[in-house]
Amino acid sequence: GVYSKDYGPQFAHCNKTVWNPVGSGLSYEDFDFPIFLLEDANETQVIKQCYQDHNVPREGSVPEYPLCAMQLFSHMHAVTSTVTCMRRSSLQSTFSINPEVVCDPLLDFNVWSTLHPINSSGKVDPEKEVIIVATRIDSHSFFWNIAPGAESAVTSFVTHLAAAEALHKASDVHLLQRNIMFTFFQGETFDYIGSSRMVYDMEKDKFPLRLDNIYSFVELNQVALRNNSVLWMHTDPVSRMNASVEVQVRNLLDILSYSSLGTNVTLQEPGYSQPLPPSSFQRFLRARHIPGVVLTDHRTDFQNRYYQSMYDTPENVRMQYPEGLSPEEMLEYVTDTAKVALFFHIPFGSSLWDPVCINPSSLYKPISISSQVSRMLYGFLIKMNNSWFQSIIKPDIKGILGDVPQHYVAVSSPVNTTCLVQYVLANLTGTVVNLTKEECLNPDRTPSSEREMYDYAWVQGSLDPNSTARVPYCVRSTVQLSKALSPAFELRQWGSTEYSTWTESRWKEIRARIFLVASKELEIITLVVGVVILVFSLLTTYFINAKADVLFSLPRDAGAVAY
Repeated sequence: GVYSKDYGPQFAHCNKTVWNPVGSGLSYEDFDFPIFLLEDANETQVIKQCYQDHNVPREGSVPEYPLCAMQLFSHMHAVTSTVTCMRRSSLQSTFSINPEVVCDPLLDFNVWSTLHPINSSGKVDPEKEVIIVATRIDSHSFFWNIAPGAESAVTSFVTHLAAAEALHKASDVHLLQRNIMFTFFQGETFDYIGSSRMVYDMEKDKFPLRLDNIYSFVELNQVALRNNSVLWMHTDPVSRMNASVEVQVRNLLDILSYSSLGTNVTLQEPGYSQPLPPSSFQRFLRARHIPGVVLTDHRTDFQNRYYQSMYDTPENVRMQYPEGLSPEEMLEYVTDTAKVALFFHIPFGSSLWDPVCINPSSLYKPISISSQVSRMLYGFLIKMNNSWFQSIIKPDIKGILGDVPQHYVAVSSPVNTTCLVQYVLANLTGTVVNLTKEECLNPDRTPSSEREMYDYAWVQGSLDPNSTARVPYCVRSTVQLSKALSPAFELRQWGSTEYSTWTESRWKEIRARIFLVASKELEIITLVVGVVILVFSLLTTYFINAKADVLFSLPRDAGAVAY
């Protein structure tokens, strides 16, 4: 984060506010033994049955042998730390013909889009100002690749997607004086990988925007578990000591408060000085003072009792469906959670505009928006492999649609969450264009495509009602991807304290086996018998070898006569 001995030392190390008091930090402990999670009830039942049959005492006596035992196999190649494993991998890659890599840096892609198109391969003019709207799309838990992230990630980026759609479809969009950049950061759970990389690229002129182009920063954090329909507006007290930043932040807070009037959501300030909650905005503040606000459902400590936990599931955000609904009916059903996200996107979206220039009601299309929010929540929390997601992705990546959504950043990129956010955002904010498949896949060959300004995607489309075939089409949007790999690995600073240095070990097959263990007495008897047999075998072998000329001599020829 931003707070340290050099920046707001009074707020560093949670001195002022403990955001997650119920957290134990268990995920960051170093265990010298493997810990397994079994999700299949049949597998756990086999283990329980073996234990009950062989290990449970009978009538107060100790259990009799043989006893049930289980052996776990989880060999990891990496050792000690990122510095050690990356050095070993580097040496292997340099001097070995067949290098054996022992660990990989966490990496993926950020997803971003702008309200008005910009040249993705060029640079935005310094005088043009952009409002960045951000949220994260990844989560984490104690176990690898188990990251439902319902409250910590999904509800916020779904609200963000809904606001992006509403703003793109608003009738007064041409009145906007500043461009808006919708940003979805990946890898934020592991020391802000995505946001730190974007800041680094802006500083090194490797991104279309520079830090000087940022007018303000608005971030959506955890927003689903609010009390009394209140959302809290958090700001950075250190940067607000700057007079010009204070004026802009005050103006942004007033606009946010004004935009919530007449809606089902109330936006309030905490009322006292405290640091920012964990947020991507902190990485931008490390580079320069930027006016910004982080919106959350908590005033101080988290409402979410399962932050970064495998229990941060749809049930945690009170997402429930009536019994008996088919998958298609669940896809379209508007849950209470969807209504929460739906009502919040109105003040959030209108706050990004000058309220004098736009009518907030133009952002509210209850039928279409509520349907989209319901679909997104169902797809990102319940089942990714649904008919809507199938219709908006490319045919060659349909394998990403697994059953149970997980939002872990991983090392193979892009992960399914990144791909789906990319195509959902393109579907909600893009335009269907009349291009053939060949023209859509090769827009450079079409003179009017403006390839530097737009991205083109040939998607599967919905099923034809009169057949089993799909009706594909071409979508044009401003959605782009940018690398979410910590600058520490590009700079080869594997022990950096400035950037994230998280890596993931490579491993062999993870497995387990169940077997019966004999008693100590039987083991000793078996050992003794084995030793006796071994000694007897050695003596027998020695005797046979010593008498080999007698035992194995050739018989004499009967016709031979000796004198």
